[in-house]
Amino acid sequence: MEETIEILQQYLLSSLVDTFYMVSVATVIGVLFGTIIGLGLFLTNHEYFYKQPLINQISGFIVNAIRSLPFLILLVVLLVPITWLIKDPYTPTGGAIALSIAAIPFYARIAEGAFSEVNAGVIEAAVAAGGNTALIVKDVLIPESLPALIRGVVLTIISLLGYSAMVGTIGAGGIGDLAIQFGYNRYETGVLIAVIVILVIIVQLIQWAGDRLANHFVK
Repeated sequence: MEETIEILQQYLLSSLVDTFYMVSVATVIGVLFGTIIGLGLFLTNHEYFYKQPLINQISGFIVNAIRSLPFLILLVVLLVPITWLIKDPYTPTGGAIALSIAAIPFYARIAEGAFSEVNAGVIEAAVAAGGNTALIVKDVLIPESLPALIRGVVLTIISLLGYSAMVGTIGAGGIGDLAIQFGYNRYETGVLIAVIVILVIIVQLIQWAGDRLANHFVK
């Protein structure tokens, strides 16, 4: 018990900081580029905008191809490109890059689904009123789909927390690395239990805050 407490005192805070860094960077990049790609998928598949079946199918195939890879396999595939970028992939920055690549197509499909759920009558009315695409996106699509987009962000963050534990398997840091190095490899069950409890609490807080924020924007 004393050894467990000592390990937690020494490594828990830095592990949480590493996890926060990786998940935060990946969330920002994933949501930003995922929203753009998701919007593009929606617009190229909608009769009122830029319906381009070929572009939509090619883009959709690429998104699905990346999403179809289990994260651990994607992580292994990305080791060489990440090494070219930052020399050492076994760092929180390397983990953040890998998580970002996984987050972009994941959130792209969430964003596309959120835009697709916007009432067709509202879009038709905006088009009939003479609104251009940029105006409709800014004043109709994003405001109407905002609650779903926020819930998608929450889902993405929670998924990235789980993925960040896998990043720990290659020694890139984070709370998953703490659980593996000490809780599993050194048979410190107390460390493993502490990590599980902390992750459950974090996920509950994120879900609660996300639901509150999403409900605030429901019309």
